[in-house]
Amino acid sequence: MHIDANVLAEIERKLEPVDAAFARLYPGERQGRQPVHTVYVPADRFSARLCREWGDQAIGALAEFAPDPDGFAAASGIDPVLAGDLYPRVRAKLAAEPIEDLRIDFEDGYLGHSAEQEYATARRAARELGTAIADGSAPAFHGIRIKSLEAATRQRGIRTLDTFLAALPASTGLPDGFVVTCPKVTAVEQVEAMLTLCAGLERAHGLDDGSLRFEIQVETPQTVLGADGTAPIARMVRAAGNRCAGLHYGTYDYSAACGIAAEHQSMEHAVADHAKAVMQLAAAGTGVRLSDGSTNILPVGTAEEVHHAWRLHTRLVGRSLERGFYQGWDLHPAQLPTRFAATYAFFRAGFPAAADRLRRYLEHAAGGVLDEPATARALSGFLLRGLDCGAIDPAELSTATGRTRADLEALHRRSPVD
Repeated sequence: MHIDANVLAEIERKLEPVDAAFARLYPGERQGRQPVHTVYVPADRFSARLCREWGDQAIGALAEFAPDPDGFAAASGIDPVLAGDLYPRVRAKLAAEPIEDLRIDFEDGYLGHSAEQEYATARRAARELGTAIADGSAPAFHGIRIKSLEAATRQRGIRTLDTFLAALPASTGLPDGFVVTCPKVTAVEQVEAMLTLCAGLERAHGLDDGSLRFEIQVETPQTVLGADGTAPIARMVRAAGNRCAGLHYGTYDYSAACGIAAEHQSMEHAVADHAKAVMQLAAAGTGVRLSDGSTNILPVGTAEEVHHAWRLHTRLVGRSLERGFYQGWDLHPAQLPTRFAATYAFFRAGFPAAADRLRRYLEHAAGGVLDEPATARALSGFLLRGLDCGAIDPAELSTATGRTRADLEALHRRSPVD
């Protein structure tokens, strides 16, 4: 090398702190399973039997309104070619794991109760969650949504969370996959206050340092665009550090705050797409996961009304997946069939091409697409998500790629420069 060693040393001196800061702020995509949805249930309606009850109701909706693959394709808008494969997969999922992520809701879904009623409900819900965990019926991921840290509800929300944690059975402790949802966040300082609250609750309840994590709900314009013209959500993610598990979009609060008329409030409105694009940029590379919101058009009523709601839900779930939002909210048991059907359709439709591209990349084979390391990591991530939710079977993955799940996980963890 001809360049002077002092020049190289100066370059290293300048860039070493930059490298360290980048590695700290952008550790990369979080490894492990991400649920495909979060089910919100009013706290006073939660019981240890809820997951099985929702699964049974979802299977009942299929039996009544779409009793076979052709009927389900017509009712939901699912590709008829895929429906024959998807229908038994969806029924099996509803029987085995109807809810992947559950949020016991003490906020908008829990209105009209006194403070004392709320604390009593928190104690009961904690015991019920402990029962579900003990008998193996609890979802893999779960938590509670508290009231916001705005002045009017702050103390009540804090006390509810404190009461819930205190009432968890000693044998349960803090469950794996537990997360607290923080609604209506408007300021970075509220996120910083959550850090203080989590640390204080860990000390008060003998929990491991850093074990309490939370999600930030993006449902106010102030989260997306600050008065100074910057994007506060990016500063919120940075302030939260490792405690921030995700950013969840709140369809209706956000749309209403932007002045959108009720009949036009939707996950696919332009204001929703803008907010979610900012969320996506703020979270990219940080390990913070994204979730789209919900549709309030529920599959209830006549067959025509159920089918209309199913077709809408199927389309919206597919739209979110195409835009990189692999999780969304569900509010009713009859939304579960189309949640899983749309998710399975997305991964199964993309599976052959993704598997072939990854195989060619790993074998350095020629093909019509020249993929780069970052794309190979994305392909492995796509296939892992398909495995996690049940859309792809391990055997067919091995046949299509010549690789195992462990191989894909190793590739997905790899740095683009490795």
